[in-house]
Amino acid sequence: MLLMAPQFSIVFSLSLLLGIASAIDVFGGMEFSYLGRDGPDRWGMLEPKFAPCSIGKRQSPINIQRNLTVHNKLLKPLTRNYNSVNATLFNKGYSVGVRFEEYPGDLWINGKNYTLKQFHWHLPAEHQIEGQQFAAELHLVHQAAVDGSFAVIAAFYQESNADPLICRIIEGLKHLGGENTTVPLGILNINELNRRSRKYYTYVGSLTTPPCSENVIWIILGKVMSISKEQIIALDIPLNSDCKKNARPCQPLNGREVDMYDELSC
Repeated sequence: MLLMAPQFSIVFSLSLLLGIASAIDVFGGMEFSYLGRDGPDRWGMLEPKFAPCSIGKRQSPINIQRNLTVHNKLLKPLTRNYNSVNATLFNKGYSVGVRFEEYPGDLWINGKNYTLKQFHWHLPAEHQIEGQQFAAELHLVHQAAVDGSFAVIAAFYQESNADPLICRIIEGLKHLGGENTTVPLGILNINELNRRSRKYYTYVGSLTTPPCSENVIWIILGKVMSISKEQIIALDIPLNSDCKKNARPCQPLNGREVDMYDELSC
C-alpha cells in the first residue's frame, strides 16, 4: 500500500484489460512531432483540445530536485503483481510500446481502479533528476474507467548492459514497420516489472504528449535500469523522422509538491 498527500493507497490486482495501442488513443487521431512547427513549443496551438500543453499549470515531465522534495513518511512500498500475458508490439510513429490482449494487472488509488493499458519508451528520458537526463524512460500507463484519468509509473534507463525485457521483444522490433504497424508477441514475460523499488518520487502532473491532459498521478521509480546501445537503436529505428528524440522538455513545477519514499530512511 502507498500513502500520499493528499493520502491515497495503491494496490495492484488482476483486472480486465481494455487493450488500446496508446494511452491517448481515446482522444482520437492527432498530428504532432518533436521538431519544427509541430514541436513541443507549439503543441498547444495545433488543436483546441491541445490547449493544456501551453496553458496548463500541472504539466509533465519535470526536473526533480531532491532538496525540494518532501520525505512523506506516510508513503509505503509499491506492491506490483503483473503477469505474463499475450501481448502486441505497436508503433504509433511518436512512440514504440507494448499493449496486452489479456489481463496484466491494475492499480488502485484511493479506491479508484486504474487498469494497466500499455507501456512504451521515450528516448532520451523525459523526467530528470537534478538536471540529469537518462538514456531512456519506460512509462507503464494505467487509466481509470470511471473518469478516464491516468496514473503512470516511470522507470529510468542508463546505457550499459542489455535490458532483459527488451531482449524478449527485440525480434519483434526488427519486424516492426512504420507508423500504425503492429507485431504479435505471443505470451510476454514481464516479471522484471514486479521488482521492488526501495525509493520513488510521486507528484500530480499531465500526459507528456498531446493533449497533455492534467491530473495524472506520476510515480517515478528510484532504481535505474540498464539498456544497451543496440536496444536504444532498435527502439529508435521505427519512429518517425521528426520523433527520433521523443522527450518533451521539462515543465515548470508551479508550486506542486513532489513526495519521496525512501525505504532506508523510514
